[in-house]
Amino acid sequence: MTSSPLQMVTCGCQSCPAVLSLPTTMRVAGVLRCTVLLLTLLGTWLMLHTYFQRSWRTVSLRSWLGATNKPSSEKLPRYKCGNQKSCPQNYFAFKIISGAANVVGPSICFEDLVLMSNVKNNIGRGLNIALVNGTTGQLLKTDAFDMYSGDITKLQTFLQRIKRGTLVLVASYDDPATKMNDKVRAYFTELGSSNVGTLGFRDNWVFLGAKGLMNKSPFEKHIKNDKETNKYDGWPELLEMEGCAPRKMD
Repeated sequence: MTSSPLQMVTCGCQSCPAVLSLPTTMRVAGVLRCTVLLLTLLGTWLMLHTYFQRSWRTVSLRSWLGATNKPSSEKLPRYKCGNQKSCPQNYFAFKIISGAANVVGPSICFEDLVLMSNVKNNIGRGLNIALVNGTTGQLLKTDAFDMYSGDITKLQTFLQRIKRGTLVLVASYDDPATKMNDKVRAYFTELGSSNVGTLGFRDNWVFLGAKGLMNKSPFEKHIKNDKETNKYDGWPELLEMEGCAPRKMD
């Protein structure tokens, strides 16, 4: 005899638990899915809330709009000649950069004015020299002297005529010493140079001295032409020197 559905439910046969467990399993699975979804949403909300609470106050309108530059009030100050620090009162700011091999010319800056450079078209191979009034800071003269194939007497005359109290700024380019003689070296020594005596072929040299200086100048850099250490093929690396030269007060 065939049993009715009611009889299968009320009987003690093995099929009864299977019939009763199907809806129960579905309900449990649904509850678990809902619980996992809620936990995921809650965790996401907590993370976003924490992030924005901590960082929103540090996000400025400029950065939100995509600006990358700092406000002008936050920019580092610019000093004369692009130097790293300012000079005290009664001191002149300067920066001297030697040439790089025989390709890039030197530059001389004084009190934020470029006195000699490629752009000004007043430089040349050899020694580039600017004369400045040591009291007023006024530019007196600039000139370039070819020390490889030029006439050394022109440099001798130039150095001999420098007046007392004049600041002398020098930057080498390519070759500063092939035509150098003892008389010229003596003139630079009187201006305060300590390295001109050993200046050689294709060396790099930057120097600031003064006519009538009683001591050796603290403003001088010299690097030898050495094939073992040269940065460029046949030339040493360029030299850069910046500082504050005292004004002549008497």
